[in-house]
Amino acid sequence: MLTRLAYRLNLWLEPGFPEQRLFLKSETSTRFIRLRPMTQAITAVVAVLAVGWTIFATAVLLMDFINSGSSRQQVQRQTALYEERLNALSDDRDLRVAEAAGAQERFNLALGQVSAMQERLLASETRLRELETGIDVIQNTLRRTIRERDEARGEAAQAQVALNSQPGATHSEIGQAQDVALTLDIMAQALTDTAKDRDDEVANVAREQDRTAAVIQQKAQLEARNNVIFGKLEEALTISVAPLEKMFKGAGLNPDDLISAVKSGYSGQGGPLSPISLSTMGLSGSPDETRANAILQGLDTLNLYRIAAYKVPLGMPVKAAIRFTSGFGGRNDPINGSARMHEGQDLAGDYGTSIFATADGTVTFAGWENGYGRLIKVQHAFGIETRYGHLSQIEVNVGQKVSRGEKIGDMGNSGRSTGTHLHYEVRLSGTAVNPMTFIRAAKDVF
Repeated sequence: MLTRLAYRLNLWLEPGFPEQRLFLKSETSTRFIRLRPMTQAITAVVAVLAVGWTIFATAVLLMDFINSGSSRQQVQRQTALYEERLNALSDDRDLRVAEAAGAQERFNLALGQVSAMQERLLASETRLRELETGIDVIQNTLRRTIRERDEARGEAAQAQVALNSQPGATHSEIGQAQDVALTLDIMAQALTDTAKDRDDEVANVAREQDRTAAVIQQKAQLEARNNVIFGKLEEALTISVAPLEKMFKGAGLNPDDLISAVKSGYSGQGGPLSPISLSTMGLSGSPDETRANAILQGLDTLNLYRIAAYKVPLGMPVKAAIRFTSGFGGRNDPINGSARMHEGQDLAGDYGTSIFATADGTVTFAGWENGYGRLIKVQHAFGIETRYGHLSQIEVNVGQKVSRGEKIGDMGNSGRSTGTHLHYEVRLSGTAVNPMTFIRAAKDVF
């Protein structure tokens, strides 16, 4: 049955693929190989499929190459935008710091003016109380003197009447009455002078009250200006501190613990950010002092966050165009295919691309390690360690202090690797965590 079917197929294919014979001649004999129509057709189909597959594979490779080129361009554009935003944020941060410093200087000047005005106000109030007390004393004395004068005049009149009614009154008694009358005149003149002094003191009190009212008005205006200054400072602090707190929380770090750790290493005090303590009577413990101390505390917190930001590995270890390949977590091993835990982030780029430290720290290892190839370990503050593996060149030594953004090596393909890339790890207290958490946390700040 199969032979008959093959025979019919050969007859049907005979017009397009006539039977061919290949002769093989040797010294002693001649042989030939018969190529039937069906064999030729199968060979032609296989050749067409091979050519088609070659064309398809070439097209796929070209498309992948084109997509790779567009991806690199996109990464370059994103990097340029990232750098522009970083520069803009840096300029804005510097502007905010300059505004805060200027506002603090204006606040110190205004605070000195308030203190001087407070002293003048207290002196005026003290003078006013003294004048009021003096006026009360003068008035009481005047009333008593007037009463005594009237009583003396009455007694003198009675004595004069009695003397006049006695025909035998002596010359000495008349002289005594005249002396009494003269004394009364002197006392009347003294009372008149005292009344004039009282009127002068009342006028002085009125002037002091006007001056006190003017000082109170100036104080109210100064307090209004202070409220505007405080509002600007508090707004600037909120804008500056909130993104930093969000960044540290996004990286899985407790901002309070970071501040405590930074304070333990930077415990010096003094200077313009020391809490305000005023000894002027009536001003210590005032709302202005409380707000000023809160602002200074916020500036101190902002400075501590800035210090911590340079000690925490935030941002990218590569500044050139790269491609994120294998991420943190479980994966199939690219070499033997087995399931394994990948404890870092792979960043693929050109061979020799510069690698930079992502935070201030100390190099604890710089050499060859199985699996990692050429490896650099940097120990940072707060129990954080970063690792940079598969390098082509190491440019730091063990014990060397490195700064954030300082070049430490070049990208390579050393160790257990299938291609040029950087294996970047972040470890907290020895445990590997996802580096992308730190990279994403810094995206909106730096």
